[in-house]
Amino acid sequence: MSLQGPIIVVSSTRQPAFAVALDRAGIFPIIDATWTEVSRAVARLQPAGIVVAMSQAPEGEFSRLAEQIGAIEPYLPLIAIDPQAALPENAIPFSQGKACWDRLTARLRAALRVRALHATVMRRRNDQAQAHPTVAQTDPVRHATALLIGRGAGYAALSVALGERMGIVGALSIEAAAKHLNTRDIDGIVLGEGFSARVVDAFLTVLGEDARFRNLPVIVTLDGVVPAYDLPNLEIICGDPAHIAANALPLIRQHAFETHLSRTLRSIDAGGLLDPLTGLLTRAAFERDFATAVREAQSRGGGLSVARFAFDKNHARAQLDGARILSRLLRQMDFGAAREDGSVIVVFAGADLRNAHAIARRLSSVMRHTSHGKRDVRSEPVVTLAALESSDTVQSLLARLYDQGRRAAS
Repeated sequence: MSLQGPIIVVSSTRQPAFAVALDRAGIFPIIDATWTEVSRAVARLQPAGIVVAMSQAPEGEFSRLAEQIGAIEPYLPLIAIDPQAALPENAIPFSQGKACWDRLTARLRAALRVRALHATVMRRRNDQAQAHPTVAQTDPVRHATALLIGRGAGYAALSVALGERMGIVGALSIEAAAKHLNTRDIDGIVLGEGFSARVVDAFLTVLGEDARFRNLPVIVTLDGVVPAYDLPNLEIICGDPAHIAANALPLIRQHAFETHLSRTLRSIDAGGLLDPLTGLLTRAAFERDFATAVREAQSRGGGLSVARFAFDKNHARAQLDGARILSRLLRQMDFGAAREDGSVIVVFAGADLRNAHAIARRLSSVMRHTSHGKRDVRSEPVVTLAALESSDTVQSLLARLYDQGRRAAS
């Protein structure tokens, strides 16, 4: 696979085993560098990716390299072989053993796709004459959501350790996890204890066979699992919950960044009408579309209802998670936007109050399983509804929506 830039391999020995494996996989050019050379090589060669042997890194050198790489655009993958300690947030771990170097190739290819997507967004953003969204400068893991599956004694501690860094969707069974994967934007899976080896094998096999989840980070915290699955971002991390969370973070961060880039690209394609953070309309676009929908419904007839999903103001992630769920599940004719007061307003086209009530309940039920650091802090919203009446204006419809207390879910 010819690249736009070389892959720099950092090791104290020339041609380490993983560099030979990359060469045999057809990835080129590959440049060997020592720890004293790598910083200058990165600045001079503009590589497409960097793979380092962590066991040979001098103290402090890897952190300095990660900081240098983190400031480079487009995204520059940094893969750390056999990490023994917590990694910087932009360093991808690879610790499946020397018998699995073919999996290193797959992981590098997955990371290079993120780099290519970032380059595409930067190019398209610069080519657009009209106003266009920028790539968020905040750490993408702040907006990430991990699916934690387990029911063993360590589930609660692992939930807290992960929840301190990102949103968590909990599942006590594989069946519940499958439902979340089909309805949520998940940035990574953490598979805890409580399941037999046969169940774990079946679950990982199904994930690898489904193209939607093949590149999803999957962190297995169980001993004895052999990474013989078509999952390039499968990583086996055992130890205490803090260690697991710290080393799962880089892979989940990379996927969260990838999904943000995808939303940004869709926003650019839509002329800047979509909010890259939520996937819903921007507030200005919503106000224009809402006014037009009200005017057309009154002149042509037909139903139109509005729902307000009010989230806990003390947890900003609740609104973001809810907005992303809504953008994923809304019907094509419906639209919505996040509001400054921490709520999300959605317009249901062609729906009377009864139909809107049923739709809102289904949407709200999907939001009941996300927590933010503590298992009892949920993003389930309070929902109020209002239907368009013949004498309504946009302002009067919104006023009734905020005033009345018709709850579709609580």
